[in-house]
Amino acid sequence: MSIQHPIVGITGSSGAGTSTAVRAFARIFEQLKLQSALVEGDAFHAYDREQLRRVLERARIRGENFSLFGPSANLLERLEQLLREYGEAGTGTVRHYLHSDDEAREWAQPVGTFTPWEWLPEGTDLLFYEGLHGGYIGEDVNIARHMDLLIGVVPVINLEWIQKIRRDTNERGYQPEEVRRTILRRMPDYVNHIVPQYSRTDINFQRVPLVDTSNPFDSREIPLPEESLVVIHFNERTRFKWDFDMLLNELPGAFQSHAQTLVVPGLQQQRALELMLKPAIAELIARRDAARAERGADDSSEPDQRSN
Repeated sequence: MSIQHPIVGITGSSGAGTSTAVRAFARIFEQLKLQSALVEGDAFHAYDREQLRRVLERARIRGENFSLFGPSANLLERLEQLLREYGEAGTGTVRHYLHSDDEAREWAQPVGTFTPWEWLPEGTDLLFYEGLHGGYIGEDVNIARHMDLLIGVVPVINLEWIQKIRRDTNERGYQPEEVRRTILRRMPDYVNHIVPQYSRTDINFQRVPLVDTSNPFDSREIPLPEESLVVIHFNERTRFKWDFDMLLNELPGAFQSHAQTLVVPGLQQQRALELMLKPAIAELIARRDAARAERGADDSSEPDQRSN
């Protein structure tokens, strides 16, 4: 964690619906006039798309489980190095993974490849991470300890699968059976490396559909927000205080289902995110400004050695 250079993050698996949280953070940064350094977790995968296909085929032949959820498929040491450097000095190097044809054309590179490593822009107010491993802790890597505010976004598992199947078949050209195999292959890594992260977050947002999702492999439509509830859980480890009375008053249809848990209608999810996260971000920036002011006062009190 860093007072002078705050780091906030969203951790959530593919198809979890993190885009809603990303939009909420973007609105908050705009409202608070903050410039963020965006770090995409996909940029720290160890393999581009073609390399990954070859690695996956070798793993299949050997009967090994291998997926992007696991540490061996990612440059987590380099991600932690970036977070450490940013926390200490507000800098570090990043790259981007080119998901779409439009992105690939912009960079004049094949889709599914990485852009060159480059330095983050200077003078950013905070670092914003979005990806698979924001709360990861392993034998040699601890990503979670660098997060000043960490949000988990996770739907119930059948809804996650529906969203992934729909996205990968409609937007990325995969066949349904390919997506099914991917879901099965990555399940051990999901259980061992993704799920534990949600016990290390400040808040978890879990979308629960109110329509039938019994067979996600046969579903044709993703449940709409108005067909869902969002369970919002405040972990005991959170470093912030949350105003439950304010949230209940400001969010129509919200109710408290547990001492640490609110439930809101699906259409209220982004509003809930903004109400909760804006004060937390403002608090991080206030701490930063106070620390910098204190450091400036300390520096000004140092005797001027140049005249000696």
